[in-house]
Amino acid sequence: MTAGKLMAVLRGGRFVPPPVWLMRQAGRYLPAYRKVRATTSSFLEFCYTPDKATEVTLQPIRRFDLDAAIIFSDILVVPDALGQKVWFAEGEGPKLEPLKDPAEFGKLSRARLPEHLAPVYAALRATRASLPSNKALLGFAGAPFTLACYMIEGGGSRDFAMTKRWAYQHPESFGLLIDLLVDAVVDHLGHQVEAGADAVQLFDSWAGVLPESELFRWSVQPMQRIAQRLREKHDVPVIAFPRAVGPAILMYRRITEFAALSIDTGIGAHWVANELQPHVALQGNLDPIMLVAGGRALEAEARRILNKLGGGRFVFNLGHGIVPQTPPDHVARLVEIVRGWKPGA
Repeated sequence: MTAGKLMAVLRGGRFVPPPVWLMRQAGRYLPAYRKVRATTSSFLEFCYTPDKATEVTLQPIRRFDLDAAIIFSDILVVPDALGQKVWFAEGEGPKLEPLKDPAEFGKLSRARLPEHLAPVYAALRATRASLPSNKALLGFAGAPFTLACYMIEGGGSRDFAMTKRWAYQHPESFGLLIDLLVDAVVDHLGHQVEAGADAVQLFDSWAGVLPESELFRWSVQPMQRIAQRLREKHDVPVIAFPRAVGPAILMYRRITEFAALSIDTGIGAHWVANELQPHVALQGNLDPIMLVAGGRALEAEARRILNKLGGGRFVFNLGHGIVPQTPPDHVARLVEIVRGWKPGA
């Protein structure tokens, strides 16, 4: 079966036990990753070096036999490709030269995106060529609102107050930025699909900072527009991850353009089994710190999630990405738990 169980679930199927992959599965918790990372001078250089990006994408597949690889890259390659200055400060995270005025939009252009991000697409092609046919290859991008947060704030923030104030006070100009990002993300994801991605995930990491009254306009609708255009052109499954929106995730459940919803740790498995899973496939939602803790806590929580959601359309994953202090042996044990799960066991 081409691309295996994960793609079958995204296309409407069910599997017991369910497929499993983990967000940030290619990362600093793996010694092999750290060895490759040490050969590059910057994080963006790492992302833009196809042979190294391919190698670290494949490492967790070789080690843990997961059902999907997700291409090693970053959501901020899109602002970088549009012409905004982006860099990663060691120990501080991403930094951008912030947008302070709508007039600065003029310096942003989609024209250079295909060439600038060609190394990402080269890594996808190389990964797909090396990946077994029963393993799915996932592409990804940041959702427009999350990208706008970074682009306006110039990096991370506790509340993204500047971004929200701009959206509330000047929705017309903020809407122009969102429209540009919708187009850019469609371009970027489309190129990823053409390079070999079987499905794509949209990360709206900061959707949870929006009040419910603004969520539909700035998170749900832009992601829906992206998914609709991708499905029309490529017929590719899109996984939406609106992080930390709580019960407002109900807004996303009946949008047929989303093949699955990724759920974070803050949403209860019992609740989503009743409210979401009858309408859409789910992915999630183990606490990444459970994976750090390991032992009985990990085993009990993994089985609880499986018992609640494993009988429906489900992909086992985390509620957010693997953290650097995660012992690789705990990842191996988690995969063993998922693979060995049976309903009622």
